[in-house]
Amino acid sequence: MSSRAELLEAWHGHLAHGRRRSPHTVRAYVATAARLLDGRPDADWTDLATLDGPALRQHLAARRGDGLANISAARELSALKAFLAFARVQAGVPEARAPRVRAPRVKKGIPRPITPDDAVSLAAMVHDEANAEWIGARDRAVLLLLYGSGLRIAEALSLTGAVLPLGETIVVIGKGSKQRMVPVLPLVREAVADYLAKCPWPITRESALFRGARGGPLAPGLVQKAVARARIALGLPDSATPHALRHSFATHLLGAGADLRSLQELLGHASLGSTQIYTRVDAATLLDVYRHAHPREQ
Repeated sequence: MSSRAELLEAWHGHLAHGRRRSPHTVRAYVATAARLLDGRPDADWTDLATLDGPALRQHLAARRGDGLANISAARELSALKAFLAFARVQAGVPEARAPRVRAPRVKKGIPRPITPDDAVSLAAMVHDEANAEWIGARDRAVLLLLYGSGLRIAEALSLTGAVLPLGETIVVIGKGSKQRMVPVLPLVREAVADYLAKCPWPITRESALFRGARGGPLAPGLVQKAVARARIALGLPDSATPHALRHSFATHLLGAGADLRSLQELLGHASLGSTQIYTRVDAATLLDVYRHAHPREQ
């Protein structure tokens, strides 16, 4: 019989190496599996392979009782189904059907971008509020890269010195280890050059481009905290996060006439459907302008 730790270790290895999922996804999926196993301390792969719909619904109901929202419950159900599918393979019963559990309805919202001026102001504020000049230059460079190239924060922080010297484009590795080419604006190149000139740590081809205070790779949480402080100082809404800069990149390009296919490539979306949500953002922006500017609305 496999122990709980062995089950989770095998699941971790499958996600990280077999499926090459991002570290964030691996942590979330392993944590979801661990919660399921907490109520089944003696479970092995065979037990998990035979887990039925009612048992899974009971587990999710308990999680909902802890305050889990619909969108989080839907993600958790997806992770659980993946874990149980892996369990069936491990138990030698891959032909067994997955438990049939309907995911909770999730109302799709639209991304909430910020204006170009606010994006630049946010980057400037994190620079000015930093407790060291090189850290301020670093955070400014990261945020301008998110806004100027539409990167996810994990993509920006995974860059190494191999991208230097920066040209007009760089190749980034996105979800599923898929590569794509993105543009790098002169403003972004200047910000990165300023950071490199002030960074106290040597940047080699193999080392992380953006470094923490002790020289290790920069953690996403540090950037998020810096942005949280800056948006309060600027009076921006809570939706002004590092990821909102990626939304802003997409929305502003679409508003300027970019076609959806090109935008899909720039964002690294697997399907065009993921990109189409930005047409709703643009429509929402136009409606907001109309309501505030049309004389009949005054």
